[in-house]
Amino acid sequence: MVLINVIIILAYLSNNETGMDLETLRNRQAPLKQQYADDPASGVITMTVTGQIDQTGLAIDVPTHSGTIKAGLHQAAGGDGATACSGDMLLEALVGCAGVTLSAVATAMGIQITNGTISAEGDLDFKGTLGVNRESPVGFKHIRLLFDLQTDAESGAVEKLISLTERYCVIYQTLVNPNQIESSLR
Repeated sequence: MVLINVIIILAYLSNNETGMDLETLRNRQAPLKQQYADDPASGVITMTVTGQIDQTGLAIDVPTHSGTIKAGLHQAAGGDGATACSGDMLLEALVGCAGVTLSAVATAMGIQITNGTISAEGDLDFKGTLGVNRESPVGFKHIRLLFDLQTDAESGAVEKLISLTERYCVIYQTLVNPNQIESSLR
């Protein structure tokens, strides 16, 4: 069984690095794994994003690693389509995290992906978010993560690859498992 800590490699691979091989992956993760084993508290990192509200545009400017994105209302909620929808951004984060995780796990397992795509689909009932029907849920009620992979690996290895991707993908696990979210006014 392949045991890896994919979370740490996300930062490295998301910076558009290419050509990450198993030796480089292990060399980068080994000291981090040891540090976190020796000092468990050092493995807990608080990630922070702060957006600037643009009430006149019913939007918020969200900083990202590649520039600011203006997030606003989806067209199904009255937006004009000129801004990013946070629901789409959630699905984009899921695809990004799953893709990086899959690549790291495939590297660790020695699986070569010759071509592939990952898609996320989510069903959202806008009657809930617009307050039209109190019985309609607010938020996604069903999300599907779809893998289309071209590889010479055996089907059992590919199934294990997907299983480990689900296991170590931060966004996937955040969506699947209940977690604490709190709001406060500063």
